Amino acid sequence: MITETSVDIEAPASLIWDVYADVERWSEWTASITSVVPLDGASIAIGRRFEIKQPRFPKLVWEVTAVEPGVSWTWRQKSFGGTTIASHVLEPAGDRTIVHQRIEQRGPIGATVGLMMRGITKRYLKMEGEGLRSCVERRRSDAPSA
Repeated sequence: MITETSVDIEAPASLIWDVYADVERWSEWTASITSVVPLDGASIAIGRRFEIKQPRFPKLVWEVTAVEPGVSWTWRQKSFGGTTIASHVLEPAGDRTIVHQRIEQRGPIGATVGLMMRGITKRYLKMEGEGLRSCVERRRSDAPSA
């Protein structure tokens, strides 16, 4: 089961990365995240784990499996009968950046849960994308002009 969303943000990828990769602060700009607690260090790096709490879901531990600094990262969450893989990709497009989010739920239980929860998953991804856009664009407008 795959669920994907994208959001177009009027900002360079470097500024978006600074906000997006600071996962501990996600709850400040999206209501889809209650808290993110780093278990092995706060920066996005392969092998680092983060405990994430979302409304209507139990706390889950996600482990970073791939990183291309400034461009993308992927993390996964394993549970009995399923694995969820989430990727976050920044695609520069002139003076804008398209942020792609993808959730893939695998395994016999994971795919079933993914199908049952698809609506809320899509809603949370959209909330995250819109929250990220608002936060980045607010920071950009608050920055002093050069």
